[in-house]
Amino acid sequence: MTVSQPPTSRCVLITGATGAIGGALARAYAAPGTQLVLHGRQQDKLEALGEACRQQGALITLSTINLTDDQALKAWLAEVCAQQVPDIVIANAGKNTHPQAADILEPWADVQALLDINLKTPIAMVHHLVPAMQARGHGQLVLISSLAAWHGLPTTPSYSASKAGIKAYGEGLRGLLAPHGIGVTVVMPGYVTSPMCEAMPGPKPWEWPPERAAKVIKRGITANRARISFPFPLNFGTWWLAVLPAAVSQWLIKRLGFGEAHHD
Repeated sequence: MTVSQPPTSRCVLITGATGAIGGALARAYAAPGTQLVLHGRQQDKLEALGEACRQQGALITLSTINLTDDQALKAWLAEVCAQQVPDIVIANAGKNTHPQAADILEPWADVQALLDINLKTPIAMVHHLVPAMQARGHGQLVLISSLAAWHGLPTTPSYSASKAGIKAYGEGLRGLLAPHGIGVTVVMPGYVTSPMCEAMPGPKPWEWPPERAAKVIKRGITANRARISFPFPLNFGTWWLAVLPAAVSQWLIKRLGFGEAHHD
């Protein structure tokens, strides 16, 4: 007589879950048999999201730790892995900054905070999680870049730099970790409706609702795509900015209205 085993639950960890894309991804993954580990800075919003995902049948664990505190991050991820090593990790937490009023450059304190959360935190997460994933023999790391990674925008130079950095890191990591059964996907979204998007200067062509973005990202993660970029034709256009001579790209950026920060 064969005894049927209960289905193994899948564990999905998402940082930045209280953001537009993170929240939409949490809802997209929420289902019976799924353990969702959700991190966000806004406690009330995070608890409401957790309850909504619980209603969809998922098991929920919530965290509001400071992701840029490496000791706290390491301890939290060790605790998560002691319960269940995540099958999918979506390092989605991030922020933006841009030049303010008469200041030509972005405030230095803002730049440091941005690099800590956009670039150093996802890399730290990889370091803390890969050994456990490697020991188990599988896992999927998802790093959130941006179409701004193809060519730096004068409106958001530090943000562009952080997203170009995480894009390059994810591309290198994919080849390094593939022999160990760990997939790496770099996501390069365009404009997705959110408070962060609204605060960004410059035009926002082909803006998508977060639910549509989450659907495309989830499908790409399932297929272990190396890169997920959207929407067309903005992704095609920004790709050309990386291919064309820099002088041509910079002329195009200026013509399209991304040439300088717009101040209120």
